[in-house]
Amino acid sequence: MELSTRQLEIVEAAGRLLTSSGLSGLTIKNLSKEMHFAESALYRHFSGKEEIVVSMLRYLAEDIDKRLGSIPHSALPEENFAALFRNQFQFFQEKPYFVVAVFSDGLLEKNQHVNEMILKLIQVKMKYLTAVVHDGQQKGTFTSEVKTQQLVGIIMGAFQLQMLKWRISNFQFDIMEAGEKMIQSLLTLIKKP
Repeated sequence: MELSTRQLEIVEAAGRLLTSSGLSGLTIKNLSKEMHFAESALYRHFSGKEEIVVSMLRYLAEDIDKRLGSIPHSALPEENFAALFRNQFQFFQEKPYFVVAVFSDGLLEKNQHVNEMILKLIQVKMKYLTAVVHDGQQKGTFTSEVKTQQLVGIIMGAFQLQMLKWRISNFQFDIMEAGEKMIQSLLTLIKKP
């Protein structure tokens, strides 16, 4: 999905509103104020709030797929593991408003399209992490005592918890520093002695 420059601006403004005001603050009226144009102008780009949120999540899934797919591959599984997470932490540090979209409980939870896009986001992340963990297990770098999918679930849970803590703290700590500690801790847990 290609977003126009204006659509991307709207999606980013919607992310900023989610960050500052929560889901209830993300209204067409508030978004038009944030964008400094009439509400009717928003409807030229999106049919409504649902389409904006779905577009935001779709953009994130495609962006993550592109970014993680372009990370240079190392022969060392632990370097590939760290690179995936550093890339994610760097992205969210630069655009923290997307954290709210990804890690918000109740983000139009009864909406099928939103749920499908959140699932797609998870699947994109898992695709790259699964490949890295499996490679590390095959090379004897990472433990094989836990199946790949279970290990990936544990790792993803640690990442989500780290991002949730950052969001709840209103982005008050250095996510790159905290992320690096998380990466090293996870590597300590999953690497073979």
